[in-house]
Amino acid sequence: MTDGAKDSAMEPAEGQDGQRLVLVTGPSGAGRSTAIHALEDLGYETIDNLPLSLVPRLLDGPPMGQPLALGIDVRNRDFSAQGLIELIDRLTRRPEVTPEVLYLDCAAEELERRYAETRRRHPLAPSETPEAGIAREIDLLAPIRVRADVLIDTTGMSPHDLKAEVARAFGGRAAERLAVSVHSFSYKRGVPRGLDLMFDCRFLRNPHWVPALRGLDGRDAAVAGHVAGDPLHGEFLRRVIDLLLLLLPAQIEEGKSHLAIGFGCTGGQHRSVAVAESVAKALAEAGWQVSKRHRELERRGQSLPGQVAG
Repeated sequence: MTDGAKDSAMEPAEGQDGQRLVLVTGPSGAGRSTAIHALEDLGYETIDNLPLSLVPRLLDGPPMGQPLALGIDVRNRDFSAQGLIELIDRLTRRPEVTPEVLYLDCAAEELERRYAETRRRHPLAPSETPEAGIAREIDLLAPIRVRADVLIDTTGMSPHDLKAEVARAFGGRAAERLAVSVHSFSYKRGVPRGLDLMFDCRFLRNPHWVPALRGLDGRDAAVAGHVAGDPLHGEFLRRVIDLLLLLLPAQIEEGKSHLAIGFGCTGGQHRSVAVAESVAKALAEAGWQVSKRHRELERRGQSLPGQVAG
């Protein structure tokens, strides 16, 4: 559904320096807010409706630590098509800035349908029918449309579809577009809120019944080794990791930016912690961004949330 997307849209061009900047524009109702939220989920700092005259000032100084996306449409103060074109030209001439224009297009009939559903007034026709404002805006933005680096026609798209399309165009490597958190927990204290996937580890050999291991937790090599000695452990771990590596790219296609995976056992100290550590390590080694949380250990002051290098 994209037209004119650069071959390097998924990853910065080799040797590309400076502040990456995406200007998000298009007719009202075409999905600009949805696209802005999708870019924010991808790690962009986003600002909506910033006056055009302030954009160059925003970019003064060293590059920011993250890419930047600006939502621009006819509601922006001091907006004009010519002013936006001049801004694009000015930014293109600045070596410290790498600008791109994301234009969200949509058929007039679909925009009319969307306005009829929401009963909103069009910004260019506050006292007239939305059809009049839509026609004026499409005509006004025509010169900007031809300057688009990435053009997405949202006609027939759901917000979910648009988020997935923006992720494909601007998300970088797939593993950089999804934050994965791996949790261990005790079933006695209840399942943590917000888990997307959950695995029960209570069938594995329990170190609690070994006096020398009872006071340790699943991060200890002796405890992990005891759990790994269960005849079912290796096959269970392999299948879980294979399943996750299959599902993670599919979660990105579904538009998710975060996935929480839980491993539970009776006390949340031994088996679930050991398995969560192994899974987090495997996913990080596969290139995914992974964080770990051991809920019961944190409650005892034994652990803080930690990041696994991905």
